Amino acid sequence: MRKIGFAGAALVAISFTLTACGGSDNGDSTSKAAASMSASPQAAKAADSTGMFAGLNGKKVSGSAQVSGSGVTLSGFSSDEGPDLHVYLTNGTDEAAVSAGKEIGAVKFDKASQMFALNGADAAAYSTVVIHCDKAKAVFGAAKLS
Repeated sequence: MRKIGFAGAALVAISFTLTACGGSDNGDSTSKAAASMSASPQAAKAADSTGMFAGLNGKKVSGSAQVSGSGVTLSGFSSDEGPDLHVYLTNGTDEAAVSAGKEIGAVKFDKASQMFALNGADAAAYSTVVIHCDKAKAVFGAAKLS
């Protein structure tokens, strides 16, 4: 017996649903459903964004940030120590931008490689990865994405 994955099962279910609705598409609803699913803007957006960290407000932050469809990856990362450091996706580097941004997770100041899931955040809506100390309400550094 041949196994099909979740996506294949979904296409078959869509095909049966479309056929049951009485559409007159000459029996080609499976390929049409597959084409419309793969042509969606979210599926087409596969490019990654990267940026290099620079320290701000007298703090030192270095390394790179890479944002992909699945998450944020910090490489060669280091930061001045802070009591409550977090990584954010933002559209700027001031406190207002951090407040309007999306907190991704707690970051370790001394761990060179770290990965964070986007948890539903639309990475395309943001231009900057910020290292922020939530307790001190201070931006330590940022990486402008391109």
